[in-house]
Amino acid sequence: MSFTGREDHHVTLAEATAWTAKYRNNNPGQVKSHFYGKDAINAILAQSNCVGIRIYHAINDRDEKVLVLVGVKADESDMYDGVMAERGISCPSMCPPSSPLNEG
Repeated sequence: MSFTGREDHHVTLAEATAWTAKYRNNNPGQVKSHFYGKDAINAILAQSNCVGIRIYHAINDRDEKVLVLVGVKADESDMYDGVMAERGISCPSMCPPSSPLNEG
């Protein structure tokens, strides 16, 4: 199989709301989300032959759970020699003022 960049990743609001609520209920006090600015995402996607982004779970030097974003080629290989991102802004502390994905 190879990636095209057109894979269907659609999720409904009802599914996303239920899934995020289940995560929050099973992981009280944990980070709920991470924000990445469009410049970081666009820099990854703008790389030659990049068809998407893979997100790795990781633990940083402060023993905090984080996400590492890396570009991916159609042959499913990571573009680890290119632009990658981490340093997401987590919730908490920077949470949306109102969102069904973060309430309850």
